[in-house]
Amino acid sequence: MLTAMTRAEGLIPSVAHLSSSRSNISFTVSNNSYRVGIVGATGAVGQELIALLQAHAFPLAELRPLASARSAGKSIEFGGKKITVQEARPDAFAGLNVCFFAAGGSVTKVLAPEAVKRGCLVIDKSSAFRMDPDVPLVVPEINPEALRRHKGIIASPNCSTAVALMALFPLHQAFGLKRVVFSTYQSVSGTGADAILELEQQAQAHAAGHPLTREVYPHQIFQNLIPHIDSFGADGYTGEETKMCIESRKILGLMDLKVSATCIRVPVVRAHSVSINAEFARPVTVEAARQAIAAFPGAELIDEPARNAYPTPLAYSRREKCGVGRIRLDTALDNGLALWVSGDNLWKGAALNAIQTAEKMVAMGLPLKA
Repeated sequence: MLTAMTRAEGLIPSVAHLSSSRSNISFTVSNNSYRVGIVGATGAVGQELIALLQAHAFPLAELRPLASARSAGKSIEFGGKKITVQEARPDAFAGLNVCFFAAGGSVTKVLAPEAVKRGCLVIDKSSAFRMDPDVPLVVPEINPEALRRHKGIIASPNCSTAVALMALFPLHQAFGLKRVVFSTYQSVSGTGADAILELEQQAQAHAAGHPLTREVYPHQIFQNLIPHIDSFGADGYTGEETKMCIESRKILGLMDLKVSATCIRVPVVRAHSVSINAEFARPVTVEAARQAIAAFPGAELIDEPARNAYPTPLAYSRREKCGVGRIRLDTALDNGLALWVSGDNLWKGAALNAIQTAEKMVAMGLPLKA
């Protein structure tokens, strides 16, 4: 295993790959080293960022974990050492090259500009800046050239959007996308640690014959589905559904794309799945679609129905690629395809996409600074 210290010392050549049958980890190696911060280091996505930075042997001169005043003083382990968590405040960004933001939008709106003022590049997972025309919204496998236009802040998409586009983008390249309908099946980890605990407690209460209680969701999540993620808008769509529509347009560069989404919370701990019905400008075939998916670096083709081979959230938890299968001709759309994708919402939907963004900038020769 390559270590962060080895990378930082510049002893590794310019590109390397690490893979395993489970995680399929790959990374870009740089002879530079960087001072890296993480806002929200003690949260779910922050913890995944820390683990992935270590797994990718990201070239670190310093790792600076940042969090709320309540979490300041705690410690995290990295590379066999304990690092003290500092309070996320403006002066905490001094000297950093890049900071991954894994906090809520309100915190990010206040602190991200302060980081940029101090020369620190911000790669943000929240929705705070996604629709800002001056902020690139980036999935590195899809629109890396947008990274050249950043002004100090780079946004990562919503978790369900990122997973869905790992299946949809290679098909758009092959056939030219005209319209798409998403139906998501989103795990409780997308809500946070409290939601995971609520699902576990409800399952335990059910097994023991005790009453089931709820605090996180408006309805029981155990043995249930909840077609309600985020708040409802005046048009009847939730914020999550609206995000999928507008983010897909921006990332794909198709501002007039017809998009509709229904987002559903399901009693699964980790990884989101999306059912996709898409119409294209050019004629489609299942075989050509499978070839496009198989050739795309962000996706893995798992599509052998006769062998019950198709992606599931359990199989794609803690996997870097998203699994795509159930590819078939759509019987309601002209030049249409129906398909299914599963991917880890905490990895490709959040932490992994952010790290891949930084790695892509290094590979493109772009400086990791504001």
